[in-house]
Order: sequence, then structure tokens, then C-alpha cells
Amino acid sequence: MKTFNISLNSIDKVKGFVDTICRFDGDFDLVSGRYVIDAKSIMGIFSLDLSKPIELAVHSDDEADAVKEALAPFII
Repeated sequence: MKTFNISLNSIDKVKGFVDTICRFDGDFDLVSGRYVIDAKSIMGIFSLDLSKPIELAVHSDDEADAVKEALAPFII
């Protein structure tokens, strides 16, 4: 499992992030404090505090590099 810190501080960024992450078949979680939600769930993302960086957990090491490249605009 690999983790990246991402920033989703606007509605357009959330939509772009979900569109991008849905292209991959693996499992992805977003961790914000004690909350863990599915990274492919747009409603779940809006339940988080988006003013702070969020941790993305990529559970498939095979796809981690491709995910990192595709999500480069969101990674901080």
C-alpha cells in the first residue's frame, strides 16, 4: 500500500479527482482524521473536511505509479 497527500479544495477538483480515480480498477481510500471513505465516492468526499490535505491510500502496488502520474495535479 502506498499513500499520497492530496488537496481537493474546490468542487471542480473533486469532480476531476473522482473522474480520474474511477479509471482504475483497484481499491482506494481517502483518510481524513478518523474518517476513511472510498475514494471513488463523490458523496463521501464531500462529507470530509476539504480545507485540509487528505491522505489517499492506494491498495494496489501494481497501479501506484500510474495512479500517482494520473493524479499529479492533486498531489501536494
